[in-house]
Amino acid sequence: MLVLLAGIFVVHIATVIMLFVSTIANVWMVGSSSFGTASWGLWLLCNKTCQQLTVRGSDEASLKAVQAFMILSVIFSVIALVMFIVQLFTLEKGKRFYITGAIMLVCWMCILIGVSIYTARFTGRMLEFTRPHHGYCFILAWICFCFSFIISILYLVLRKK
Repeated sequence: MLVLLAGIFVVHIATVIMLFVSTIANVWMVGSSSFGTASWGLWLLCNKTCQQLTVRGSDEASLKAVQAFMILSVIFSVIALVMFIVQLFTLEKGKRFYITGAIMLVCWMCILIGVSIYTARFTGRMLEFTRPHHGYCFILAWICFCFSFIISILYLVLRKK
């Protein structure tokens, strides 16, 4: 049981770190331009230097929504980690980690909404770049989506022994 708790804790910390990286770094999409390879994410467009990411007026609300949901997912993941530690020391034997599991499900839902909006609105939309493809931050966000779902189910099923 102790090994299972330690494993879940390590995967949860890895998920938090990957969520931070995928939200902060600007490599959600990568493409080639006349200036070389460029990458863009939720905040900046980077080539040799980075500048503010500019989108069309109709896509600005979508970008703000993706930014908000990814920030919320980081916040909920950190809160769930803290709640797990608190419940680990205060929960009676035989009880389940319902609060931690519920918070991680909210985190999972925020990741799902944020990455889905980005996929629908911004994949392949940068017309000035040739051969755009997804960067590592986008892939990390989907990995965090899977991990947060698995962790939340484990928290809901797991009993304190």
